[in-house]
Parts: sequence; structure tokens; C-alpha cells
Amino acid sequence: MTVHVSDPPRSRRRLLTLTAAISGLLASFVAITAGDAEAAEVVVSQNKPVTASSTETAGGYQAREGNDGNNGTRWASTWSASQWWQVDLGATTAVSRIAINWEGAYAKAFTIQFSTDGAAYTQAYATTTGTGGQQSIPATGNARYVRINMTERGLPAYGYSFWEFQVFAGDSTPPTGNTRLLSYAKPARASTEQNDPQCNPCTADKAFDNDPASRWATNPTGGWVDPGWIQVDLGATAQISQVVLQWDPAYARSYQIQVSSDGANWTSIYSTTTGDGLKDVINATGTGRYVRMYGTARSSAYGYSLWEFSVYGTGGNPTAPPAKPADPTFPATRLVFADEFNGPAGAKPDTAKWTYDPGFPQNGEVQYYTPDSNNASMNGTGALVIEARREASNGRDYTSHRMNTSNKFHVQYGRIEARIRVPKGNGLWPAFWLMGDDFLQGRPWPYNGEIDIMEVLGRNTSEAYSTLHAPAYNGAGGYGQKYATPDLSLDFHTYAAEWDSKGIRFFLDGRQVFDANKETVENTRGPWIYDHKFYLILNLAVGGDFPGPIDASTPFPSRMLVDYVRVYQ
Repeated sequence: MTVHVSDPPRSRRRLLTLTAAISGLLASFVAITAGDAEAAEVVVSQNKPVTASSTETAGGYQAREGNDGNNGTRWASTWSASQWWQVDLGATTAVSRIAINWEGAYAKAFTIQFSTDGAAYTQAYATTTGTGGQQSIPATGNARYVRINMTERGLPAYGYSFWEFQVFAGDSTPPTGNTRLLSYAKPARASTEQNDPQCNPCTADKAFDNDPASRWATNPTGGWVDPGWIQVDLGATAQISQVVLQWDPAYARSYQIQVSSDGANWTSIYSTTTGDGLKDVINATGTGRYVRMYGTARSSAYGYSLWEFSVYGTGGNPTAPPAKPADPTFPATRLVFADEFNGPAGAKPDTAKWTYDPGFPQNGEVQYYTPDSNNASMNGTGALVIEARREASNGRDYTSHRMNTSNKFHVQYGRIEARIRVPKGNGLWPAFWLMGDDFLQGRPWPYNGEIDIMEVLGRNTSEAYSTLHAPAYNGAGGYGQKYATPDLSLDFHTYAAEWDSKGIRFFLDGRQVFDANKETVENTRGPWIYDHKFYLILNLAVGGDFPGPIDASTPFPSRMLVDYVRVYQ
């Protein structure tokens, strides 16, 4: 199926906990109570009533835009130091944490307060050293009203602004004990499968391959109907405790999770008529060899599609998925890759570490990347110079340089950093980024994944971008953050990412500017596809869809200087 991935992001997490005895029983729907299994963490603040001390303008940046689940809208205050914003959860709730995604106008000093009646408040958290970006705050307690009081601005010339303020409740701890993934690489069947140029292949096995960039989809010919289903054979009788579904935008509004001992007679252990897509974590118990998602009402005119269908429990005949490397402990100190660019003036980048990447660019850029590093060399004082020039080559009027560590150095997890001075000028586009190494084996972008540690647009060197790109969020709809900075063209600055199995945190000169949390991404945008190896890229582009065109004021030659690139684990 063809799926549009540019819809506004919506924070839609669905987690239901129930226990259903299935021996000799018909399917039953069990309400969640305090006596049931512990519920996983869920956002409880989205689209709840909010109030605020002020809004920046009468027609925009309203208080309700701070908890609408859309990271493209935001609340902003008037430009003064003392401000507040509050959400009414509707009932007293056991809060587990707060997540704030700040715009550039962040709060340096603020408190989080809880109240059960809207009159008496207790302090749950306080800081005077806030750094903006995305914050996950371990503020716990019982509250109906959650308020943030802001008293010191990070950017004194402005007020305060955040894209999203989220209140969470519950526990995100996965099943414990002997519970394990039972469904990896197990035989699968479906009502129909798509295998055509639009989705090649989107067969049933792709939902169980532990690869979040591949998916199953029903066939456009005869499969965009109700019901639609997909099932897995666990290989032997299993005791199921949890099912996790990562939906494509073609999700089920109504569906059941069913189990069977023979693949023919099915018993429901969970059912919903209010499915809302993205990630569903279902704590449901049952016994069977076969597990099926049985969809009875589609969310759109398309069919059904799942990136991942994961079954957890005990028993079965499980195959262990490939082991992931251990998470680094930050600050990471073991240096695993470095280039200090300390060669003599005119020396070329080290081909034992870097692959030159000549040719024509993408994204509407106007330069030609020259071979043999004609546009890159050491300056003799400890920096690599990547130079964009106004000169004719291969039908283009401009040249520049791009290089990467493909087939020389690939990495999964760690701290990746570079100290760079960027050029200023309309249409210039320096970048330090990573590409999933399966791109080298033919997997197309964005299915391989892209991690942009730094992009700066020469037309405004007082802001920078850190962004992730994946099948469900890419291009202009990538998952990222634009952040205000001093003029980055005046000196060197250190751009870094700290990456592990829980997410990627981005830094500028030691200050965290963006936190891409895996759980948040899966529950608000789509699959997390960054748990594999990537390679590093440096380039200076000219023109293009993102930076806009060059003009008469753009200086040539323009130079991107790189002091060093280092990777720690």
C-alpha cells in the first residue's frame, strides 16, 4: 500500500492490561482494575484542559497547543520572566514522570507542582540549571493538576515555549523472570500479503523479523477489506504474557488478539474497538502455540499493516534474535575512532579512515562533489578544510567535497562528536551525520535510517538542527529539533550524540539540545530503526531544498573547518 507519512505527529499510546483464563472459556473482555497486572506507562495529559499565565499572540501559540500531541505546534508565553502553564488531568492520577520538549525559548529555572484540588500545591521537582531540549523528569506523586512555574529564561530576550508537555502514569517495565521474545523468525501467515513495487516485499514474515524498518501489509487487490489477520506459529505451546504491536498508519480500529493450540480454533484474550495505532503494548495472558491479530475494522480505506508483531512469554520454541552490543556508560571514555586532521598543509584526508564520495548530490543541491578530495585538505594548523568553490565541473557551476567512513569504520552506540566551524552564506549547508550501513547493501533511504548530528543553514548560522529520518518520519517530517545558538560561523563548536539502546541525546558544546527517546518515538511517530551499525559522513552542500538558493552575497570559496572527529564507547 502507499502510505502518506507526513501527517502531524500524534501521541497515541495504547496499553491495556487484562487477564483472561482461556481453558473452556469463551472470549471475555475484562476491565482494568487495581488488581490486574501492572499497567505500562501511558500519556495521561494529551488534549486535557489547560490554562496558562499568558500566550505570546492572540491568534497562535495557545496553551492547548502545548499538549495536543503535535510536535509541530507549541505554546509560547509573553516575554517576561514569571510564567506558568497547567493541565487538568480530570481525576487524581499517580504520576510517574514529566516529559517536556522545549522550543529554543526554554526555562533555565522552573518547578513542577502537583495538586489534587487546584488550590493547594506541592513541589515535585525544581531546577535552576535547565538546558532546554527534551527533558524527562522523574516527578512522581498523586495529582489532578500539574503545573510548571517558570522563573528564569534561557533566552532572556524572549519568553518561554515548548512543543509538548506530557504527563505520564504507570510503569514501562517489560515482563520479567523467564519471559522472553517468542515470535522472532517464526513461521507466519496472513489473510493476504503485499508484494509489489510499492511494498516489496511486505509479507507476513516481515512482522516477526525483529527489523522495525520492514513490515507486513494486506494486499491492495482483495486485501483492503475486513476482516484482515496475521498469525505466528511459536513452534510449541507457550504461556503468553505480552503482545506488542507497532502499527503502520494502516492500523486496526477494532481487533482481537487470539490464541490457538491448532491454528484452527481460536480464543480471544484481548479485544478493542478504539485502537489508535502507533504502538500498542498489551499485557494479556493466554496459552497456545499460535497467536493471531484479527482485525475487524480498519482505520482508513487502506488495509492492515504492522512493522512489528512481538509475542512475549514462556515456553514455545523460541529463536534468540541477534544480540545487541552492551550500552555504553556515559561519559564514554574508550576511544574507538579518531581523526585529528594534524597533517601538513595540503595533505589529503586519510583514506585508511575515509572514503571519498564524489558525484552528483540529492535534495536539489547545485554542486558537484569532486573525486580525489580536490576540495578537501589539511590547513597545517590542525584542521581539515572542506571548500565549496564557484567552478565548473561535470555540468555544474560549483564544486565541494563529501566523505564518509563506509567500509572503514561502522559503529553501533557510543558518543560520536566533531569540532567544526561552519561557513556563513545563503545556500550553504554543512552537515555532520550518520547513515545506516545497510544502505551499502542496497537498502534504500530512509529504511536504513539517518542520524543528523548537525545541520546548519548558511542563511542563519544562529540556529542548528539535529534530526532522525526513518520510513515513518523523514525529510521535512523528520523527528528532530531546531535550536537557537550563538553565531556558529564565528568559531569552532563541538557537536555530539550519545547513543544507546534507549535513544539518542544530542549536544552542542556540552549542552543537551535534543533527546530522541526510543519509547517516545515509537509511541508518537513510528518505529525506532537505529539499533544497528551506522557510518559517519562530513559534507558541505551548496543550494538545495533545505538551505534555499545561493545568491550574489554568498561567498566563494566557502570553507567548513573540522578540528577533529572522535567516537567513544
